[in-house]
Amino acid sequence: GSRPRGQHQAGGGSPAAGLVPDCRPRGQTGHRSREPGRRAGKQGLSVPWQRKDGSHLEERWDFCWGEAAWLRERLGRAALEQHVRVCHFRNHYELTRKNYLVKNLKRLRKQLEREAGKLEAAKCDFFPKTFEMPLEYHLFVEEFRKNPGITWIMKPVGRSQGKGIFLFRKLKDVIDWKKVRTTLFPSGGMSDWHFDGLHTDDQKDETQVEIYVAQRYIENPYLIGGRKFDLRVYVLVTSYIPLKAWLYRDGFARFSNTRFTLNSIDDHYIHLTNVAVQRTAPGYDPEKGCKWMIQQLRQYLTAKHGAESVEVLFADMDNIFIKSLQSVQKVIISDKHCFELYGYDILIDQDLKPWLLEVNASPSLTASSQEDYELKCHLLKDTLHIVDMEGRLTGKEKRVGGFDLLWNDGPVSREGNLDTLLNENFMANTHLGTYLLIQSWRSALLRFLGYLCVNQKKAHAFHLRTKEQGMCALT
Repeated sequence: GSRPRGQHQAGGGSPAAGLVPDCRPRGQTGHRSREPGRRAGKQGLSVPWQRKDGSHLEERWDFCWGEAAWLRERLGRAALEQHVRVCHFRNHYELTRKNYLVKNLKRLRKQLEREAGKLEAAKCDFFPKTFEMPLEYHLFVEEFRKNPGITWIMKPVGRSQGKGIFLFRKLKDVIDWKKVRTTLFPSGGMSDWHFDGLHTDDQKDETQVEIYVAQRYIENPYLIGGRKFDLRVYVLVTSYIPLKAWLYRDGFARFSNTRFTLNSIDDHYIHLTNVAVQRTAPGYDPEKGCKWMIQQLRQYLTAKHGAESVEVLFADMDNIFIKSLQSVQKVIISDKHCFELYGYDILIDQDLKPWLLEVNASPSLTASSQEDYELKCHLLKDTLHIVDMEGRLTGKEKRVGGFDLLWNDGPVSREGNLDTLLNENFMANTHLGTYLLIQSWRSALLRFLGYLCVNQKKAHAFHLRTKEQGMCALT
């Protein structure tokens, strides 16, 4: 039987076990462990647990953090004790495999158009036109010929860190590439691709599941300093039925190391912003890295485009998170033992429209800088607070650490919005990328604003200074 949450055995009993991911700067490997009674440092995880490796899963344990494939292999359909928590839903791939993600989003769009009309269905138009290869090859060719000369990107559905990706503008590029991996039967075209039969059974199975998607490439990305970037945003789901999702306030923009151009589609350092790719680029400086915190990006965009446009942009991103989760809500196995921390990759184009590129089931927790290290350690700590193995939460919280409750079987209202006190036109409906003041500073800030209102010259100077810094309101 299972013991109540938070009551761990001591002495000669079986100790509680926590598999906790590493969040140390690159170069430091291994997992953090917590001995009973010992607390982590300021940036660590203050959990008095012991760590057990995967060979001890047959013993009693409480919390398991690991790669999705690793968990599938070892846990499978195993029955879990009441209090146990695992960091992946059993069929998470419905959201995190690129071909399944597109399939589910297309199905949701059709459902919304049928039930609520085209206007509501248009809220799902945040992913580029995509085809599964080779299954939808003929549909892809039809679309390809409608818009000759545009750029497409080919991605393997089951790989990460930019592996296996390439850009193309000609069908010949796809066929030439595939010839390296398959035997092409000329009578049937690409729909009759077969494997060469030189693999073992295990290798053949591995090859057969490596499907690709052909996706229309966003040719007009928003550039800063002439360089392309995308966003990594963290969303924590603790339940699918009912849907309960938390949005992390911090995140980062990942920049390419090379100025953007469409004249060289073979250069991955231009087009792929993955840190795993960029850190191998010539001239990459590991001290400077290639990231901005998302707060820096929001300030930059606000200074350049105004607060209202940026609010619309971030509200559209909220819509991406909610609609994508709703698209898989009915197909994900909503096991009460499971939760999932997703890494969303978002691209912004020149019109300030956000595009969903992919969703990661195991977002990288390797830190490339001290700032990155602090972000990911706080992310993990706040994730554990929401998972709440100790049973400390009431269930009514709207904010836990850096997480804000985004959806709780419906939209969650944002009460006590301080921004409206500073600028009536600044209607914030998301906290992503904002600096939130802790409660103890609210009264001090209000007193300060009252002082400024008495002295209008100082208030005017304060407004101009914050506007020049891209902070029309305190965010």
